[in-house]
Amino acid sequence: MRLQGSCHCGRTRFEVDTAPASVTRCTCSICSKRGALWAYYTPDSFRLLTDGDDVATYRWGSETVKLNFCATCGCGTFNESPDWSKGEPDFEHPKIGVNARLFDDFDLDAVPVETIDGRNLW
Repeated sequence: MRLQGSCHCGRTRFEVDTAPASVTRCTCSICSKRGALWAYYTPDSFRLLTDGDDVATYRWGSETVKLNFCATCGCGTFNESPDWSKGEPDFEHPKIGVNARLFDDFDLDAVPVETIDGRNLW
């Protein structure tokens, strides 16, 4: 089941191949302030449907993660990072973290939320 989503103003639109089975709440400083719930995908299962010029990027600290947001309305839309599932950055297997709160016609309350203690991990 493909899902589409967008920022508040609709200038940044995206699509993923499948609905997430779960989402992640990260407690790091940026994720806590954004209030996002992240669904993770491989780069080939994520498509940006709008012009890349509508996307702005913020890199914090080590600059390993590209935190993308709409250049017009400021909604945090998606992140690009190495896979961290083994505790170390795996640059050979990047991940796209999509802000699941932005999915259209998706019951976010129907999927479990896993918490990552990003405040103390990185």
